[in-house]
Amino acid sequence: MKFKLLLAFSFWMLLVTVSCNKDDITFDAPSQQLRFSKDTVFCDTVYHQVRSETYLVKVYNNEDKDVLIPRINLEKGSASLYRINVDGKPGYDFKDVPLRKKDSMYIFVEIAPQATGPEAIAEDKILFSSGAGQQHVTLFSVVQDAEFFIQTPTNPNQITTHTVWNKNKAKIIYGDLTINPNITLDIDPGTKVYFHTKSGMKVSTGATLNINGALNDEVILRGDRNDLDHDTLPKNWNSIRMEANSNLNMNFARLFGGTRGLDMKQNTANISNSFIHTFFEYGIYAVGSTVTAKNLVMNNCGESCIGIFRGGNHSYTHATIANYSKTMGSFNRNGITAANEWKNAAGTTEQGALQRLDIKNSIIYSDRDNSVNFEQTPGQQFEFLIQNSLIKYSGVPEAGFNFDTSPNVIQSIKNQEPQFLNYFAAKMNLRVKTTSPARGKGNLTVAGTVPLDIVNVSRTTNPTLGAYQ
Repeated sequence: MKFKLLLAFSFWMLLVTVSCNKDDITFDAPSQQLRFSKDTVFCDTVYHQVRSETYLVKVYNNEDKDVLIPRINLEKGSASLYRINVDGKPGYDFKDVPLRKKDSMYIFVEIAPQATGPEAIAEDKILFSSGAGQQHVTLFSVVQDAEFFIQTPTNPNQITTHTVWNKNKAKIIYGDLTINPNITLDIDPGTKVYFHTKSGMKVSTGATLNINGALNDEVILRGDRNDLDHDTLPKNWNSIRMEANSNLNMNFARLFGGTRGLDMKQNTANISNSFIHTFFEYGIYAVGSTVTAKNLVMNNCGESCIGIFRGGNHSYTHATIANYSKTMGSFNRNGITAANEWKNAAGTTEQGALQRLDIKNSIIYSDRDNSVNFEQTPGQQFEFLIQNSLIKYSGVPEAGFNFDTSPNVIQSIKNQEPQFLNYFAAKMNLRVKTTSPARGKGNLTVAGTVPLDIVNVSRTTNPTLGAYQ
């Protein structure tokens, strides 16, 4: 009997407690200003009618009481390019939003705009109205008009006639885009080419890709995620794959953020005034190919900035090829790797002679022991020249050549820090300081073949090694 009375009393007390707690929940108007996790939401660059990533703002109630926020709304109302979700409810205008004391709630933000020109700014505000005064969070994004190239089972996504791309519309590529045999694609200054995840470009046999950027109006080729986090990450897209006997001419371009940059096999590339950086494997992967590069800047590639396989013919003049990476610390991170052998997809080893590898007035450096790694096959031709260059070198057999005694190493410097201004990808500035050992060490005759540096500064007197005077 006592047990039943005790049980009944306990149940009655529970009901009283629940009832009192329920009655105690009252929401007042805020008497203090709210606090936000950020006062401005910088959305990723978005494209015509493509929904952005979702961004998050947290709203904090620092008061010792539960509050009822009278109104949360987008300043531009239903005409806004943005949409918000407040505490789980989508829309653009919300009334009497509760927020418990010392608690927080989430507001999710996204944008799916209509482009009104090549590039514009989309701006709005989330307004918070209460007795404590009006507050706001600014929403900001760059909106680009875009042209889409989408590979599907019924659309092979091919360029079949001579084509010119200009900067009026960004180019967004889903899947593989193929330049058909003997077709030319010209890319004009300022054009932006974005590759979706696992997408890339194929340049077929006999086709030509002309990337025609200009000083202060570069052609950009990168992944389609523009937020700052992805600017410094590799593997956002695949590569530009060049088939045998295809051609590349690249000037004032910036290529970054994929698995391989230029994936070349028995083809020809002329590169000048360009940046290739932040690739998971190689920035340039060349099998039996010919590459001529001037004023080239490279950095932050997992295996090697440049991989030369099955020989070929290569010339790098006034190049700055560094390899420092916080994100790929366990990889080889060489500057240049060169070998006469190459293992094909079937696992068969193919061989070819390295007819020429010239490195002149350049900096090849890394935070590894060797920035250059030569794998010379006995009995195979392997011709190289390192002239007036600064090289990171630890010795034989690791590097595959003897820096101090080889007749192919001329007036070059080893193991002296180039003194880059900043070599990590987030703030990459591979200019060298005034105290750098690379200052004034270039060969004048070589400099005369590339009289202007990558930013159009003359180097005809006291030439500095690398792409920057």
